[in-house]
Amino acid sequence: MKFSVLGVFLLLALFDSGWALDCFVCNLQDSNNEKCTQTIMTCKQNEEMCLTEIKWGTTPYWQAGAQKQYYFSKRCARKEHCRRTMNKYLPYCTYVWYEDWKCVDCCEGDKCNYYVISGSSRSSLSITLAVSIAGIYIRKLLNLSC
Repeated sequence: MKFSVLGVFLLLALFDSGWALDCFVCNLQDSNNEKCTQTIMTCKQNEEMCLTEIKWGTTPYWQAGAQKQYYFSKRCARKEHCRRTMNKYLPYCTYVWYEDWKCVDCCEGDKCNYYVISGSSRSSLSITLAVSIAGIYIRKLLNLSC
């Protein structure tokens, strides 16, 4: 009887650890290399998603010309927290190079947050880039005709 109870506990422990999610984790790194792609954390049982934040903003120290840089953060998160965070920062996810911006992406699956920001966010970057280029050409055409 004692052996059966011990066996059940061992079996449950194996299932519990075997079903845990692994995410890459880092905080405010200036690139998506090294720490952000090498540090892995096993998430808590109620954290079923990997959350990635990418920020573009002014450096924390004063520098002539107000230099900007990327800031990458990755962590485990609950599904509800992911949804709230994505909705909160959606208006600020502009990818405009001269403004500070912040985008958030969540994914499900072991180490799914290796790459930064999903294809849907990349498509908004492509649209922004296309509109910007079109605006430059229109401006040049208007200047030539005057």
